[in-house]
Amino acid sequence: MSNGYTAHMRGDGLIVVKPKRRKMQFPLKGAVLVVIGFFAFKAFMLMSLGEVTYADRLGALQSGTLLEQGGAWVMQADPVTQAMVAFVNANLL
Repeated sequence: MSNGYTAHMRGDGLIVVKPKRRKMQFPLKGAVLVVIGFFAFKAFMLMSLGEVTYADRLGALQSGTLLEQGGAWVMQADPVTQAMVAFVNANLL
C-alpha cells in the first residue's frame, strides 16, 4: 500500500480498502546511463587502440557476416565518441 489506497463503502456498510496499482513507467534514467556508458566504452576503445588500429578492426568487421557488419556500423567513430576522446585528451592526459 506504499503507492496509496482507495476506500469504498459497500452497500452493507463495510468499508473496503484496496491498494492503488502502480503504472508501469519507462526507466528513463537507466536508458540514459546505458547510452552514456556505451559512448564512453567506444571512446575508451578508440583512445586505447588508436585511430588507425580502430579503423583497421572496423574494416575487418565490415567485411564479415551480417552481424559483424552491424557491429561495425554501431562501433564506428561518430562525432559524440570523437568529442569524448578529444575532451579526455585535452583535460585528463
